[in-house]
Amino acid sequence: MSSPTLLVLAAGMGSRYGGLKQLDPVGPAGETLLDYSVHDAIRAGFDRVVFLIRREIEKDFRDQIGARYEGKLSVVYAFQQLDDLPAGFNPPAGRTKPWGTAHAIWCTRGAVTAPFAAINADDFYGPDSFRQVGQFLAAVDPVVQPARFAMAGYRLDKTLSDHGTVTRGICEAGPDGLLRSVEELTDLARRADGIVAAGQRTFVPDACVSMNFWGFTPQIFPLLEKALEDFLEQEAGSEKNECYIPSAVAGMIADGSATVRVLPTAAEWFGITYREDRPQVVTSIAGLVAAGIYPPSLH
Repeated sequence: MSSPTLLVLAAGMGSRYGGLKQLDPVGPAGETLLDYSVHDAIRAGFDRVVFLIRREIEKDFRDQIGARYEGKLSVVYAFQQLDDLPAGFNPPAGRTKPWGTAHAIWCTRGAVTAPFAAINADDFYGPDSFRQVGQFLAAVDPVVQPARFAMAGYRLDKTLSDHGTVTRGICEAGPDGLLRSVEELTDLARRADGIVAAGQRTFVPDACVSMNFWGFTPQIFPLLEKALEDFLEQEAGSEKNECYIPSAVAGMIADGSATVRVLPTAAEWFGITYREDRPQVVTSIAGLVAAGIYPPSLH
């Protein structure tokens, strides 16, 4: 079996914060959250990284980010473009917004040839998640039907922000450990009484959530193409609606074309959803370094 590939979804870099500012240093030697993800992936046996970016940030991305990983593992680039769509579809004239994470992964179909993990560029997922997903990908049969995929499942209470609401995919898994459904919820927050809620709905602290850490095989690409075709038949003229990977995967589960094994992790998730989150992320990373989980410098 070949070593798995790490796919980093980074097409949003530069649009959310302006420039590449979400690469703020959070580690003691100036490391970014992405540095820790690549480090953890290498330790888990990944030997290739594919960065999914936009053409207009290619030079900055190569110079500021990609160059730092060359020599550590194979570095490849793929591009998310509005007009890269299944045959017969074209973007509307006024559309500037990307088509979503399902489209982003589909855009890497020419660059990803081995089982792969897909992650966000600006999240911290923890070494246990990479280890578990890496082990799954090293053992999965890439041609078995239905396709077998995986997802790192986080505890809801370990993925919240103290500075505002968040959007999370609440997951339901069966007794066999396979994902049954993912429900995307906005406005999740911890109330003053400690209970996690979204509007009038409340959730147990250890509810399983998706943080968009997926384990796929190349079988995902034709399935995503079908999901995109279905989406575009309804939304081809939309200037804003997007096709998200949780929804696409839910459709694959529903029609029996894929199964998704939930790999529960107790790892902390860190992300800078709000600028005020950064000091806590820096403190948390420092604690992991002090505990010996990471060296003082990754450079």
